[in-house]
Amino acid sequence: MYRPGTAGVPVWLPWPLPLGWLVAGFAGAGDERTGVRACAVALAGPNPLGGPADMVVVAEEPGIGLGAALAGLDSVDPGAGFGSAPPIATASFGKHDFPLWQVDSPGRAVFAGEVQGRWLWVVLWPDTAGTLLVEPLALRDLRDPGQDLDLPFGAASPRLPAP
Repeated sequence: MYRPGTAGVPVWLPWPLPLGWLVAGFAGAGDERTGVRACAVALAGPNPLGGPADMVVVAEEPGIGLGAALAGLDSVDPGAGFGSAPPIATASFGKHDFPLWQVDSPGRAVFAGEVQGRWLWVVLWPDTAGTLLVEPLALRDLRDPGQDLDLPFGAASPRLPAP
């Protein structure tokens, strides 16, 4: 079973959660030798433009590819030309803001950036749910001690890779 406290990368959770959103699962990538090198947190809730939506927030070491796979890319990173245009969204952690760039992917909204030397991916389905990132996305690292969060859980996300 995956335990966020054992991760070698952040376990990013948007907090506070967007209104009506629920945590829908966790996933990790790694092995016994190298440890957890990628973490994904899945959420589900209402699309601001109508209907249901899903979000997966991924933190990973460069070269792992979990975020790129969820984004529907054939590579392990955002690809050529990434970061050449101005950033379109912002994530915040602590007192720091981190730029996020849009990554082209059909049928979903994908944003990627770098936080603390690791990739941060935010993938939303359908693509119209990307409007959630009009405002900065405040993140918490679930590995940090002393957090007493009462996380609301919903049904398991079909967006996460199977264990």
